[in-house]
Amino acid sequence: MTAYPNWTPASRPGIVPLHPYGFGTILGRSFVALRHNPKVLLGFALVVQAVAYIVLAAAVGAIAVASFSRLDTVAYGGDDWGAIFAGSTVITGAAALVLSLLVGALSVVVQGVVVSEVAHAVVAEKPTLKAVWARVRPVIWRLIGYSALVVLASLVVVGVLAGIVTLLVISVLWLGILVGVLFVLGLIPLYAWLTTKLFLVPSAIILEGAGIRAGIARSWRLTRRRFWSTFGVIVIISFGFSVLAQLISVPFSLIAGIVPGILAPTGTDEVGAVVGMIVVQVIGQFGILLVQCIALVVQSTSAALVYVDARMRVEGLDHDLHTYVEARDAGATDLADPYLVGVGRVVERPAPAPVGAAPPYAGYGAPAGYGAQAAYGAPAGYGAPAPYGAPPVPAPASDAPAPGSATPADRSADEAVSGPATPPPPAPPGPDAAPPAAPTSWAAPGSPTDR
Repeated sequence: MTAYPNWTPASRPGIVPLHPYGFGTILGRSFVALRHNPKVLLGFALVVQAVAYIVLAAAVGAIAVASFSRLDTVAYGGDDWGAIFAGSTVITGAAALVLSLLVGALSVVVQGVVVSEVAHAVVAEKPTLKAVWARVRPVIWRLIGYSALVVLASLVVVGVLAGIVTLLVISVLWLGILVGVLFVLGLIPLYAWLTTKLFLVPSAIILEGAGIRAGIARSWRLTRRRFWSTFGVIVIISFGFSVLAQLISVPFSLIAGIVPGILAPTGTDEVGAVVGMIVVQVIGQFGILLVQCIALVVQSTSAALVYVDARMRVEGLDHDLHTYVEARDAGATDLADPYLVGVGRVVERPAPAPVGAAPPYAGYGAPAGYGAQAAYGAPAGYGAPAPYGAPPVPAPASDAPAPGSATPADRSADEAVSGPATPPPPAPPGPDAAPPAAPTSWAAPGSPTDR
């Protein structure tokens, strides 16, 4: 009895194909991922970012009111008034900087959750927020540390350059302005280059559990031959969402300038005009916040997809993902994390075939034919078949025996050992032979031909 293997359905497709993909796929699927698991991606990111910005605005506003309210206790324009004003400005700015860094840390947490969810979506999994957080929690302090390191390095570089420019402006005005312009022009390509080379650090920290230094090295190596495509993804997404934020903020700014004139045409400071202006500003800021949240999610998604594509091309991650998906769909459990199987290996992929060249499986080659036979009287082998419609090639007229045939001396020796050879079959009749008799016809009794 023949046993047939059990039928298994095809593996579920993820948000991207499990093979190296191109620039357009990364851009398109970065937005498609929003629909794959919106509760984790949009819901979590929007709630966290909204709460963070509301707390930031409320805290900075409360500190500013508490600091600047002391100006009412001193006379305007005096020495005490100037000192209190300067101190209140410094306190408010420092509080805003510290709280902004905390909000940035929350943005890093959102980015980690998005990268982890996209890694599951690549293999057609839809985890809960709890499962995603279980993957991000062990490395969350590494992400925050990397973000703080980037902010600190940026502040140091900008502070040093600003100090140099300030000293030059004090000494020679035109030289300081020239050096300042050159510094700004030089920082733009440096920022673009470093942002592109470090674009995959969060993905390496989350999906591989790498440290800060190892994550920087991994991102640097994976983007080695993919700089321009990675740079293009960053520029297009950032530029597109910046334009969208401007399209939202500009109309609300215009409306906020018109509302006081409509509600208070006489120019008096009425409560309704102030409230209307505040409401318009809040609505506009909420729209900008929504755009920023979506931009953060899409940019984090694109970073994860660029990371997966780079590892497919360099380390053969697509084979590990295929193996994982097939084993999972076949019912296997306790599978190893596919993103940790081949970390750091180098897989040489075959060079692509030239355009127009047929693949090796496109057809069959010419038959090799049979070799010479050892039996008596056997043909030496079949050659290549003649083209269709060509006349047959006559045998060569020669007394020499054909290659591979037996000579008379060989036949005599064979007959002496095994007896006379079997007589050849009778020859077919010649052209003058009488034709065979026609078969007897039979007719039914009583028919006209029955005579």
